[in-house]
Amino acid sequence: MARWLVAYLASGLVVAALDAVWLTLTNARLYRAALGAILTPGFRPVPAVLFYLLYLAGVVIFAVAPAIRDGRWTTAAMMGALFGLFCYATYDLTNQATLIVWATRITVLDIAWGTALTAAGATAGYLASALVKRGG
Repeated sequence: MARWLVAYLASGLVVAALDAVWLTLTNARLYRAALGAILTPGFRPVPAVLFYLLYLAGVVIFAVAPAIRDGRWTTAAMMGALFGLFCYATYDLTNQATLIVWATRITVLDIAWGTALTAAGATAGYLASALVKRGG
């Protein structure tokens, strides 16, 4: 049980830290510039927290768990990248298909970001869980 909690928390720490940097650096130039009128002035914390809690559960289930079975960090990186690609593509491509103001540039950059972000988070979760297994 401790191993899974450590994997979840390590993945969460990396995803939260990297996403905070990404959103801080890109919010005005990428998202606000293209989507300004449909964005809230800030963000709504409850849905944001719920998203991250659920997303990280998916990262652990679909990327970290297979890596633990294989005993390879590369499995976490690859499965994390695929999970990020599928999730971010679902969001971005649906928005591009249904919203008038959605830009192709956002779709491409956001999918690339989600792929890299999730690969990093899954890898961190796996590596932290491996330390717990070894006892430190």
